[in-house]
Amino acid sequence: MTMLEITPGQLNLDQLRQIRNGGVKLKLHASAAEAIRRSAAVVQAAAAGDAPVYGVNTGFGKLASTRIGKEDLAALQRNLIRSHCVGVGAPLAPEVVRLMLATKAASLARGYSGVREVVVQAILDAFNAGLVPFVPCQGSVGASGDLAPLSHMSLALMGEGEMLVDGQRRPALEVLKAAGLKPLELQAKEGLALINGTQTSTALALEGLIRFEVVYATAIVSGALTLDAARGSDGPFDPGIHAVRGQPGQIESAAAYRSLLAGSAIRQSHKEGDDRVQDPYCLRCQPQVMGACLDQARYVRDVLLREANAVTDNPLVFAEPGADPYMVSGGNFHAEPVALAADALACAIAEVGAIAERRIAMLIDTGVSRLPPFLTANAGLNSGFMIAHVTAAALASENKSLAHPASVDSLPTSANQEDHVSMATFAARRLGSMLDNTGHIIAIELLAAAQGFEFLRPLQSSAVLEQAHALVRRSCPPMPDDHYLAPDIEHAAALVQSGEVAALLRQQTGMVVLP
Repeated sequence: MTMLEITPGQLNLDQLRQIRNGGVKLKLHASAAEAIRRSAAVVQAAAAGDAPVYGVNTGFGKLASTRIGKEDLAALQRNLIRSHCVGVGAPLAPEVVRLMLATKAASLARGYSGVREVVVQAILDAFNAGLVPFVPCQGSVGASGDLAPLSHMSLALMGEGEMLVDGQRRPALEVLKAAGLKPLELQAKEGLALINGTQTSTALALEGLIRFEVVYATAIVSGALTLDAARGSDGPFDPGIHAVRGQPGQIESAAAYRSLLAGSAIRQSHKEGDDRVQDPYCLRCQPQVMGACLDQARYVRDVLLREANAVTDNPLVFAEPGADPYMVSGGNFHAEPVALAADALACAIAEVGAIAERRIAMLIDTGVSRLPPFLTANAGLNSGFMIAHVTAAALASENKSLAHPASVDSLPTSANQEDHVSMATFAARRLGSMLDNTGHIIAIELLAAAQGFEFLRPLQSSAVLEQAHALVRRSCPPMPDDHYLAPDIEHAAALVQSGEVAALLRQQTGMVVLP
């Protein structure tokens, strides 16, 4: 495996992709050690003292005024983790858990959390051994940290929870022993530092962002395929149109469409003698819509990169060289930045699917596309893509409901001590379902556009769009007559997720969705 050295506070998107995908081991840059030791010394001094310090020798939340004796400080941290393991629902995917482990280790290693080096190393050791703590997906409101999911992650490291092994739940202690690892034993503040943070919501949002990159790039290609199948105009992609507006994503998207369509004999065949003045918006306004979604995704990337590198627990320890050390309570655990970013990405995901659904509807409408009704030569006897479009419409509608902002909701918790929360964890978690939906819409569009090409032969599209057509045809045959279409949709959806169509965009245009 590749050894990836991470410097706390300097994780980049490429590193996060590698962490998410697996196949790497992690080690901390040597420069992190001193800051970790300084902050841990401050906590250890507070634990040995008599002054009340939240998270060290007090209860938590509404119980913060309750003092805990020195002999019980370790038990306090263990009990915190145990009592907060209240998650429900299906387990988080290994990709998400890997991001949780890595970003939690990187956050603690910045030296503002007061944990010992052994805590950070225990997280890295579990990651490097390929261990996946069992973390239920529901139970966090995205404030006071992602308490429940991070508690499940931490309990597994302590040997008291569960791990996922080949998708099955196994006792964590058994799995740790098999990997040659010892259970983590907590000291003062360390349990709180482990669970007070936004690493679950951030990991879920990063998972959505990384997946969106592939779906988005594929949608650019499928949109170009549809435009050529419908013999649409490439005039709306003229660079002057987009330059005078000045929106960067729009300019970049228009350039991508121009490059994908360049050299199409289909386009050349109808440049003259076509009496259509303007294409419908789903074709003509692709750069405007997709460009805005691109800008939105890049904003989300910036927010999530900051959050992946952030220190988000409480209280924080400041022990800079040459200055008097101190601890102070704050609210960095409140995941509002993640919630708003996830809501923004949800809107972009929904819009990519929504305009693709309109393109499918356009293709099957012979009055607009001038292709046979429902993309079948013998309409009536055959229904063609009639109901495939219904599926796309159902998925697009579902996405519209899921796109409702989660961040505008808040329910007070902890006896009104924690009276405004972000709902960031759900905001980020629902991105997965939305991407599944949009991926299937794009899959149906690929099938419909490929079918449209069959009616235009022997004319050829551009070289790159013919490559895309060939990828579809590799597992999905033409449909001259009705056949069992659901397997084709699944094959096309797998093609979307594989990134093979998306790769054509980068190869042809050099466009990188999330540089």
